Amino acid sequence: MPLSAQQVRSRLRGVAVGLLTPFDDDLELQHEKIAENARTLYDEGIRAFLVTANISEYHSLSTSERVAVAETSVNALPSDACVLAGVGGSTAAAQELIRAYDRIGVDAMMIMPPDHTYLHEQGLLEYYRELSSGTETPLVPYVRGFDPSVDYLASLTRVDGVIGIKYALKDPVKLGAGVAAGADDVVWVDGLAEPFAVSFWAEGAEGFSAGVSNFRPEIGLELFDALSEGDWKRARELRNICLPYQNFRDETGQENEIEGAISVSAVKKGLELAGLNGGAVREPIRPLAPEEERRAEELYSQLEDDIESLIE
Repeated sequence: MPLSAQQVRSRLRGVAVGLLTPFDDDLELQHEKIAENARTLYDEGIRAFLVTANISEYHSLSTSERVAVAETSVNALPSDACVLAGVGGSTAAAQELIRAYDRIGVDAMMIMPPDHTYLHEQGLLEYYRELSSGTETPLVPYVRGFDPSVDYLASLTRVDGVIGIKYALKDPVKLGAGVAAGADDVVWVDGLAEPFAVSFWAEGAEGFSAGVSNFRPEIGLELFDALSEGDWKRARELRNICLPYQNFRDETGQENEIEGAISVSAVKKGLELAGLNGGAVREPIRPLAPEEERRAEELYSQLEDDIESLIE
């Protein structure tokens, strides 16, 4: 049975790990490896899981694959874990996906950033209202890729069914204004991972998505505890040991000028270095080049040393 809205809010107040999608050499899904990653991360203390998310290569999955990945994740995890499944596209397509997710018992719908060329804030709010009208499952809109007004953020918190917002804009001041203007019962989640966890927490975020914590969850759990206890010095130290690998994720890769192009491949490499399952990537993402693989290994080794000195 899915978690209640209040239970989902509680899980959002923590570390939300993205479940990446391992593909084999033929780019086919490897469901047993998805399940293995989910169970391992749960055993290490993670309770919120983002499936079919951006980092899961949402846009490279068919609708049926998204449903299958979400079902694998739900079945692999104990009932107290929170599974948030990505939803996007046209209203009709999103509603169809929501109905499929409801049949398999996901706990919340993470509504993907809008991918329309032309956006209208009131139209976006109507989109969320339409999606909410067809389900009792809570919604968590993902704000990224456009620059909304504070009034929009406040209105978003008051859409029926919205119980959390994943905020991924590099603007902590706007976050603070949105939190102040919004409904009190909505949980704001830092969608830019550990690098922004400290500044966003100060503005009212109560949880954060994982970066390096996708493959070394103890960092995220320790960081969340430090933030919850108001231990800002330790929180900054934990944030800082994540920065080298996170900065690597932001790089363009070879023969490309788009920032962040190697992000998913870098995390999959981190999973493999941590003994978890990464796997291949589908286009338009590219695998790491050999020199990038070596760089990831060096950064991971540095990360391990930092974890040992600061956590263990």
